[in-house]
Amino acid sequence: MKYRFVVSEDFNGRRLDKFLAEQIQVLSRSEVQTNIARERAQVNGKVVSRKGYILSAQDVVELRIDEPPLLPCANEDIPLDIRYEDRWLLVLNKPAGMVVHPAPGHAGGTLVNALLGYGIELSDLGGEFRPGIVHRLDKETSGLLIIAKTNPCHLQLAAMFKEREIQRVYLALVAGRVPKRAGRITGPIGRHPRLRTKMAVVNEGKPAVTDFRVLQYYPKHTLVEVKLLTGRTHQIRVHFAQLGNPVVGDAVYGKKAQDKKYTGQMLHARTLKFIHPILRKEISVTAEPPPEFLGILRELAGVGKKQSGTENTEPDPV
Repeated sequence: MKYRFVVSEDFNGRRLDKFLAEQIQVLSRSEVQTNIARERAQVNGKVVSRKGYILSAQDVVELRIDEPPLLPCANEDIPLDIRYEDRWLLVLNKPAGMVVHPAPGHAGGTLVNALLGYGIELSDLGGEFRPGIVHRLDKETSGLLIIAKTNPCHLQLAAMFKEREIQRVYLALVAGRVPKRAGRITGPIGRHPRLRTKMAVVNEGKPAVTDFRVLQYYPKHTLVEVKLLTGRTHQIRVHFAQLGNPVVGDAVYGKKAQDKKYTGQMLHARTLKFIHPILRKEISVTAEPPPEFLGILRELAGVGKKQSGTENTEPDPV
């Protein structure tokens, strides 16, 4: 597999290994450095074997890697936070940092490995490496996912997602002050014109619709509730970055240098609501954000009260 990038002004002066590690999310920085040392990197058509090579704007950077073949998914004993389950489907709460299904660079430790270890029947419409997977969350996003146990249920759930019959509500902590208390973001989303591992709002992109309302303003952040009307890749992250309010902890669309280290990005799929495709009854599941997310909200609330001179007590942030 070959990756190709054109260095933008934002990355002028960046080390080669750091640049490639930021652009190629499936490789760690040490894996990038190994490939550079093996003379698999080129800058402007010339082989570069120094990891500390300094890039300039408009440099053309290429990296060739050997893509390992995927092995059949293995059962793994990984705890699952299941919030609803019956004969046809289950709804679970995925932690931040967990990949949904195996892919190059992520052969194990995925949600699929955990589901196989749980020992239940799963639909096979997604193929060998995606059993039961109807929709996905980014690795660094926490929250609720629907898993299909049978093929008929999988087909109906997929159709319901396509027809926007499944309500998905997220919580997002974003940088800065969102100017409107409620609104709709409609920028079409497609591949970034230069950075092919990223998405962006582009004229030729697919329609994307994100509704939001502000839940809380903090001195330098905003907590928003977000409803997805479409399901484009990285939709919430891209839309709020386009507004100038990137999701806190998002290393791809946010600030390159974060104020602090986060376990994941502060984006959580909090609520799923839908009519059960078999039982025809309403299913509504809610999972509160992980402790780190809630702790950050309490910390921000405390800072805000100190700055306003009010008593520093801990409210319920959501």
